[in-house]
Amino acid sequence: MEIIDFRTPGLGDQSYLVAHEGHAVLVDPQRDVGRFLEAADERGLEVRFVLETHLHNDYLSGGRIAAARTGAELVMPAGAAPVYRHTPAFHLEDLPGPAGMTIRPVHTPGHTPEHTSYVVLVDGEPVAVFSGGSLLVASAGRTDLLGPERARTLARLQYGSVHRLAGLPREVGLYPTHGEGSFCTVSGAGRHTSTIGAERDTNPLLALPGAEEFADGLLAVRPPIPAFYAHMGPGNLRGTGEPPAAPLPELTAADALALPGVHLVDVRPRAAQAEGFLPGSLGIELGDDFGSWAGWLLPYGAPVVLVADRAQDVAEARVQLARIGFDDVRGVVHDLGGRATARFTLLDLDEARPLVPGTQVLDVRMPQERADLPLPGASERFVPDLVTEGVPDGLDPARPVLVACGSGRRAAIAASLLVREGFTVLALTGAAAPDLA
Repeated sequence: MEIIDFRTPGLGDQSYLVAHEGHAVLVDPQRDVGRFLEAADERGLEVRFVLETHLHNDYLSGGRIAAARTGAELVMPAGAAPVYRHTPAFHLEDLPGPAGMTIRPVHTPGHTPEHTSYVVLVDGEPVAVFSGGSLLVASAGRTDLLGPERARTLARLQYGSVHRLAGLPREVGLYPTHGEGSFCTVSGAGRHTSTIGAERDTNPLLALPGAEEFADGLLAVRPPIPAFYAHMGPGNLRGTGEPPAAPLPELTAADALALPGVHLVDVRPRAAQAEGFLPGSLGIELGDDFGSWAGWLLPYGAPVVLVADRAQDVAEARVQLARIGFDDVRGVVHDLGGRATARFTLLDLDEARPLVPGTQVLDVRMPQERADLPLPGASERFVPDLVTEGVPDGLDPARPVLVACGSGRRAAIAASLLVREGFTVLALTGAAAPDLA
């Protein structure tokens, strides 16, 4: 048996293709299923099952699409009850697979109430468990994504679930969906896969003595929840269709600016944005997490026009948007046509440090980052909160503001938001914010 890992870094997730004797099982695919099915075709595999561990909170699933394309059996937790056809997975009711393979559902509530993990057995012996958002590498899935009212109840359930999985034989491979970089995990998980034995020995959450202590530890720090998460579970309950594939039309800057209700998203490198961008644009340099930031900062499902350099992979930007349901991309602007009148200044640490005593400073890191490594004297506002809460009252638009984060990426995003509000912005790039102190 071979397990092929597909990492989606911007979401902090993994999907898996389990190959066995000419057959395959696909686990927790994102909506862009082509990459998984191409891998199966290249290996001559027939996809027999598509397994979903839960109604995902961080992306739109491709399970229904993959099953429709391949004729595979779509298996979902019995408690999920989506509106489309599927095989419900009941606790410990085995699903016979091909060539001596058996799939054993294990109800593991906590991350979500219906959450189900899948143990794969070959010739009756467990060899792997696909744990979704239950037991993770050095961590466990968050239990507060469905609201603070249910967080502690789900955390107590998660305690039982992770210990249920930890009771599997030590040599069983652990293959979670969520990992480092995912807002579905309570901590950065480092490695992406593990074994049950390694987690028994090193996972700090498994060392907590009881359900209440586990809930305390799990809920002690609650990272922010991306705004688009609220739409993913309901979307996966309804089911999604194929992502859009028609070529994007090229628009002039004038055409794009004239489109009513459309959000301009500038994906060019931050240095290019600093030199000039279209007024009102949201600047998010194209990278692995582009889609997540766009989903966090834009109204959900809003129509979008991309602004990009010709050499950039606009198709990648579109795929990232489609993974979270932003299908209405109207076109792309490559030539700004002299209309790039909005600007900000990029500074490295050496250039910025002498300015700090007389300059307004805005720290746009997450609250926990600021608490761990404070930047004394700075105004504070996490980047997405600039959209929902506005600019901090203490900042004076008549004076330049230096924006700082951990690496410069979020500072550049914040710069585009502040320029909209009439600020002159100096954005720190390539240095940690606390180094300014």
